[in-house]
Amino acid sequence: MCGIVGAVAGRDILPVLIDGLQRLEYRGYDSAGVAVLNGDGRVRRLRTVGKVAKLREALDEAPAYGKLGIAHTRWATHGVPSERNAHPHISRDGIAIVHNGIIENHEELREDLVARGYAFTSETDTEVIAHRIHFHFDQNPDLFKAVQATVKELHGAYALAVMSEHDADTIVLARAGCPVVIGRGIDENFVASDVSALLPVTRQFQILEEGDVAAIHRLSVDIVDSKGNAVERKVQESELSAESVEKGDYAHFMLKEIFEQPRAVAQTLEERVAGGKLLEAAFGPAAMEVLKRTEAVQIVACGTSWHAGAVARYFIEQICRLPCWIDIASEFRYRNPVVPRNTLFVSISQSGETADTLAALRLAKEAGYLSTLAICNSPESSLVRESELVMLTRAGPEIGVASTKAFTTQLAALDMLVIALGKHHGVDRERERQLIGRLIEIPRLIEETLTLDPVIKELAKRFVDKHHALFLGRGALAPIAMEGALKLKEISYIHAEAYAAGELKHGPLALVDADMPVVTVAPNNDLLEKLKSNLQEVRARGGELYVFADPQSGIQSSDGVTVITMPKHVSYFQAPIVYTIPLQLLAYHVATMRGTDVDQPRNLAKSVTVE
Repeated sequence: MCGIVGAVAGRDILPVLIDGLQRLEYRGYDSAGVAVLNGDGRVRRLRTVGKVAKLREALDEAPAYGKLGIAHTRWATHGVPSERNAHPHISRDGIAIVHNGIIENHEELREDLVARGYAFTSETDTEVIAHRIHFHFDQNPDLFKAVQATVKELHGAYALAVMSEHDADTIVLARAGCPVVIGRGIDENFVASDVSALLPVTRQFQILEEGDVAAIHRLSVDIVDSKGNAVERKVQESELSAESVEKGDYAHFMLKEIFEQPRAVAQTLEERVAGGKLLEAAFGPAAMEVLKRTEAVQIVACGTSWHAGAVARYFIEQICRLPCWIDIASEFRYRNPVVPRNTLFVSISQSGETADTLAALRLAKEAGYLSTLAICNSPESSLVRESELVMLTRAGPEIGVASTKAFTTQLAALDMLVIALGKHHGVDRERERQLIGRLIEIPRLIEETLTLDPVIKELAKRFVDKHHALFLGRGALAPIAMEGALKLKEISYIHAEAYAAGELKHGPLALVDADMPVVTVAPNNDLLEKLKSNLQEVRARGGELYVFADPQSGIQSSDGVTVITMPKHVSYFQAPIVYTIPLQLLAYHVATMRGTDVDQPRNLAKSVTVE
């Protein structure tokens, strides 16, 4: 969601702050701001509504300078997008703060502060924190201790970065539920909500744990844990490069990331399959024993990751013959689930910081599950650190808010989980070899599918003036239809729904007419003939069909039916990943033709770190 950048150095750090904010634009935001301690020891703040480019323009008109500063991109939760609600917020004595997250008891704290004479200039929960820090600072003029005292009073999720006119060499951080990292430099140090913000200035990072409070100085870093004990957090070197978060020759990050998928899926498989075998140790040292004992699987995720889990459910049940449940994390948290014996808990998240998924994982660790497995693209994330088993996808940085390569690499990782489970539940050596062979072929099939881009771009013209669309699929392709509908609505703002095709007669068929395009994924599998019957129902109501079909499907273009021929010999195990690609391209081209902000769609954020 929101983005934080900060720095303390012996040089002007304003360019670092602004560049860092621009590298965090993919997270989604509606306003931006910066505060620096200038040469006369006073805090200089500037805030704007809209893109970081507007903040840069404002700084060009009114230049600032500082060796210590914090900056922020805000995604509105409390209070409309406006300059007065934008971060940083400032209290008395030049205490400035930026904040990611939500404070649930902010109204109670606000009432107390108003009674103590504090005046509020915004509607945000963040300004409450700023004044509360000042309240404690006024009693004991030590910024670090004031932050420690304040966070003990906060209920909710937060990552805080705090500075003061009284200390020109310190930024204080605090973390609970929202990620924040420390970037270590040479005679300078940095803070950010994501390592990608700081890659041009450092690749050395410390990850704060839950409850940590840290003082970042120019030459040192001091960290205490939730109990107030001094701790050391390991300095890690990020494998990412600054170039990996650049668009290159592509018009948008999303298009770049769509075309990166052959390599991303190949990287996810590398070193995990060899000689026709899956290396179970890729899931962790205890994986073999856990997988042997697994008698059921519970999958929890949100959004696109939920679609990946829904695909995996089909394969876990069909191939491994194990019962499998898939839940939306925000619902799982509150339904008090009954846990069958020896159930493996699987959480899926691109960022590893999704608040509902993290909360579900923490619930699972107390609920009697056999073990916890995280499938995630972010090795430094909370989800990874808190899970017993881990399968890291290797999608690389995904900047576009609408997930593409993170989704297909999740599917590849889940396919490996299916094979790993299957080895202990009825899948013989020859079947394992066949499934792995199918996996290894997927990057080539994605490359072949990407050659359809010009055809899909032409097809997209027929969707530009539409207001609604319907997506259909069956079996393991039903969640892929859901993902296709989600992509279209996310970035083109066309209302799109998806259904298992057999559900048409149970309501959705009432919506079908010539003005609602119906998009269908039709691989050559056991459900193909039943799918064809569903498509006839659409044509009988005058619906316009757009079918991504296997060349052996027997479905032909005709009046009202447009067939886009997919690569041949795509097996049912490969089809979910391969048939995702044209739906991504369709959504992308429709969105660009409609002139929407493809990489940063309105109202959405890349990483949803609050409930």
